[in-house]
Amino acid sequence: METPQKQRLLQSLLERLTDHATVKKVYGEPIVHEQKTVIPVAKITVGFGGGFGETKLPDSQNSTQGEGGGLGGGLMVKPLGVIEVTSERTRFVPLRTGRYIAAGVAIGYVLSRIFRR
Repeated sequence: METPQKQRLLQSLLERLTDHATVKKVYGEPIVHEQKTVIPVAKITVGFGGGFGETKLPDSQNSTQGEGGGLGGGLMVKPLGVIEVTSERTRFVPLRTGRYIAAGVAIGYVLSRIFRR
């Protein structure tokens, strides 16, 4: 495969991946209910890499060898919260799951110490 053709292939794959990496694709459309609109907010991270190599090495029969390749990618979506829109105001409501998990672990630890006695 020629280098310009490889570059076009990698560019095409990257464009397809980033076209589909949207909050709507993950969480759906904003929700409208009783004069309130809730819009999900997320951080989307896309990683993509590729490579190719070509080496010509003579072997014991004087023929050449070589090839290469490699392609990888990933997508991570982290929910951050929602935007709440009403006729009176618009506000961002953050999702704070980390605090609740830490509080739950701390409460569980304290309760286990109490019940051990």
